Amino acid sequence: MKRSDYIFVAGKRDEKRISSRVLEEIIQQHAKKGNRKLEIQAFGQHGIGGRLWESAPDTMEIRIIGHSGQRTGSLGTPYTRIEVMGPASDDIGWLNAGAEIIVHGSASNGAMNGAAQGKVFVGGCIGARGMTMTKRNPRFEPPELWVLGAAGDYFGEFMAGGIAVICGVNAPNPDQLLGYRPLVGMVGGKVFVRGQAQSYSDKDAKEVDLDDKEWEWLTLGLKDFLKKIKQPDLFKELAVRKAWRLFEAKNPQEKADGPDRKSMSWFREQIWDMELGRGGLIGDLQETQKGTIPVITRGEYRRYVPVWEQGKYISPCQASCPTGIPVQQRWAMVRADNIDEAISMGLEYSPFPATVCGHLCPSPCMASCTRNMSYMAPINVRLLGQAAQNIKPPKPAQETHKKVAVIGGGPGGISAAWQLTMKGHTVTIFEAGKTIGGKISAVIPESRIPADTLNAELDRIKSYIKDIRLGEKIDAEKFNEIKNSHDYVVVAAGAKKPRSLPIKGVERALFANDFLEQAKADKIKPGKKIVVIGAGNVGCDVATEAHRLGAVDITLIDVQKPAAFGKEREDAEKCGAQFRWPLFTKEINAKGVELQSGEILPADTVVISIGDVPDLSFLGEGIELNRGFVKVDEAGRSSDEKVFAIGDAVGPGLITDAIGAGRRTATVIDQLLKGQVPDIESLAPMIDTRRVSLTYYNPRQDADNIESCGEDCASCGNCRDCGICVAVCPEAAISRKEKETGFEYVVDESKCIGCGFCKGACPCGIWELIPNTPLM
Repeated sequence: MKRSDYIFVAGKRDEKRISSRVLEEIIQQHAKKGNRKLEIQAFGQHGIGGRLWESAPDTMEIRIIGHSGQRTGSLGTPYTRIEVMGPASDDIGWLNAGAEIIVHGSASNGAMNGAAQGKVFVGGCIGARGMTMTKRNPRFEPPELWVLGAAGDYFGEFMAGGIAVICGVNAPNPDQLLGYRPLVGMVGGKVFVRGQAQSYSDKDAKEVDLDDKEWEWLTLGLKDFLKKIKQPDLFKELAVRKAWRLFEAKNPQEKADGPDRKSMSWFREQIWDMELGRGGLIGDLQETQKGTIPVITRGEYRRYVPVWEQGKYISPCQASCPTGIPVQQRWAMVRADNIDEAISMGLEYSPFPATVCGHLCPSPCMASCTRNMSYMAPINVRLLGQAAQNIKPPKPAQETHKKVAVIGGGPGGISAAWQLTMKGHTVTIFEAGKTIGGKISAVIPESRIPADTLNAELDRIKSYIKDIRLGEKIDAEKFNEIKNSHDYVVVAAGAKKPRSLPIKGVERALFANDFLEQAKADKIKPGKKIVVIGAGNVGCDVATEAHRLGAVDITLIDVQKPAAFGKEREDAEKCGAQFRWPLFTKEINAKGVELQSGEILPADTVVISIGDVPDLSFLGEGIELNRGFVKVDEAGRSSDEKVFAIGDAVGPGLITDAIGAGRRTATVIDQLLKGQVPDIESLAPMIDTRRVSLTYYNPRQDADNIESCGEDCASCGNCRDCGICVAVCPEAAISRKEKETGFEYVVDESKCIGCGFCKGACPCGIWELIPNTPLM
């Protein structure tokens, strides 16, 4: 094949090596596009050429130049042809399931390990443990390994099928072509050797005569092999029948022959029944009687029945999202090529899909992603959030002329107002500050959220919610006036009153939010040394902003292990911030912070960051409080039936907690305004993550775009129609059926044996096995 016929794929970008997963994704994308000839410039990447199901029934040809990494062609599939122009690293053709692989140099350890189909041709020698644990499915051609030179130690260990041909050309040790202790544990397959094979395991293998049929197969195969490795002139040298030896596995009878041979009857009576069976460890589980042969039960006699539990459970990512976004459904939309719809869905749950979901949220959905169980990176939901920056708001429902007031224009208040506006109600936001957005606008540094993203979303909110009143200071009289003129009131005033310390010199310090607000406006110079009392995430924001403004010696202290985590802490540590604990502050003076131990931490600026509490004095005495927060029920309703409260007015939490509470409260208010009995949204239970299996699905590690993330999502709890259950069912008992609204997978009970392969292989956790209760 001419080199010009191949599409070139470089293994580096900008002089940096592409990761194995990214290179695999590039190859997969070429396969999907119909490109069938690729030349890969490899720099040690693993697994090149494996799992190319997309190419069938066309042959996918891959030529590898450079240095291929381990497991080239691993899980190789039929219709895949891989040609390595030099040597190959470990595990060439590992778990090969049909690929043809040609290596023009030598191959190292583990050639064709665990292979079930396909062929590997090596133009040099191979390392240790080649052709180990190979398999043979009698419905398919056996796996084959052809080696021009010699094999390394432990060749054919636990070989259970397939054919190996070792030619011995230019072998470093002609008397030991199969290395040290070959064929140990061999139970199947054949090995042709041109020369000596000393020290093989005669307990497991035997030498047999090479009959005419075997010789004809070997000579035809040699011609093909030598042609592929570009050594056809060697055929005459190799085609000498008397030079070849053939080894096969001994059968159980042959292995058992000898003075110590014991009968099965002896084993049953002396070992099984006495140690394990009746009277032994598992006697209560033994069901068969001596002299009987158990049968594989089907239909109503199965011990277990597989059940396709589509939609019965929600995914861990959705269960962990404080705003309730059905993350997995969004990725299903992406897979269905409804990407715009998937991005727009964010606005149904949050008015800040880009700002919060894309940047600020610590992403508990990603922390709960089942890929974490397999040491893989979680699906990056932030990509969907960031893509939502410029999407248009939804069209509100028909106007109801019902009026709802929201006290506070922070994330929680805006969320409630957004949802109520979508439902057609008239909403007024009363905000004491000069702009909406709360702490997002006022204090969170631009290093965590780009200004254009925040401004775009604030503009979208202002275009949607028409009545936003800024600079509104609410007292008890004003609050009563608002309550009397609206159908309902949502208190989302936030926590704006900082907690202080009962220590001498506290007046010398700044509070965290004041510092951040001035820093964001570049109205403060912290000096070179700064001490932050309180090492939470807000304290970390103080540290990063102080560094931006020139501080070089930054210390965060706490009385306990710092609560900071995620990006905030990472950014602070990148700035050189030091975390120290447990330290107890005695006073703040002109030198800095004096600790109770007597140590003085020098500081030009001291910032107190130990949390905030809400100022709820405007509520008067008619609404019940609990430790300074509004006491509410699970719907967010206070002791006053017209007043609801959310966010930091109820208790400290994440921005996403406030947004989620705003959405739930808006739903309840909408139901009340429509005269309905409030029905608090209840989700299905979360799927047990132990039901999810990524073994056969095997997604990529580092998908970096929305489309790839959609493909990599395992779709926990909802079938992604991958068909793995159909493929793994040993009895072909599972089939896919079209329905008026979708599809389903059904089980033919006349074929099903209740083995549970479907449950074990399903990446979505859809299949469950339940005990069978036959009808009498």
